[in-house]
Amino acid sequence: MLSLALSRSWPIHQLDVNNAFLQGNLSLTVYCVQPSGFEDSAHPDYVCKLNRSLYGLKQAPRAWFSRFASHLLQLGFVEAKSDTSLFIYNHGDDVVYLLLYVDDIVLTASSTGLLRRTITALQQEFSMKDLGPLHHFLACRFSNKTLVFFSPSGSI
Repeated sequence: MLSLALSRSWPIHQLDVNNAFLQGNLSLTVYCVQPSGFEDSAHPDYVCKLNRSLYGLKQAPRAWFSRFASHLLQLGFVEAKSDTSLFIYNHGDDVVYLLLYVDDIVLTASSTGLLRRTITALQQEFSMKDLGPLHHFLACRFSNKTLVFFSPSGSI
C-alpha cells in the first residue's frame, strides 16, 4: 500500500482512534463484578451487565474491529483477501486504501479531496484524531516521501 501511494504521489495520512476498544459493541451478554469503589453495599453479590466493550475484556479487540469493519463496508470499502486489516474503496477513478492496526489507521487516496471526504466520514462515526501526513507507523519513519526502517538502537 505504501509503495503504491509513494509511486503515485498520493497523500498518506495517519489517524489515531480515541479509546478504540470502548467504541466496540458487544455481541454477547457479558457480566463483571462490581468495580472497586462502586460496590452497592445493599447488594454486594450483584454483578454488572456490560453494554459496551471495555479494555482488558477478551472480546474488546474483536468487538472494535467488527464495528469498524462494518462501517467501512457501509461506506463501500471491501476487505482485501490478502490482508484482513487492509480495506479498499474503488469507484471509477476514486481509490482509497485504509490499513488498520489496532487503533492506528494509515490512509491513502487517489486525490486529496477524496482523502479529506473519507477522513470526515470516519470522524462522523468514530472519535479519532487526524495526525496529518504519515511520519511514523510501527517500526517505520517516513520523511520527504522516503521510507526509513528503524530499531530502538537506531536506523537500519
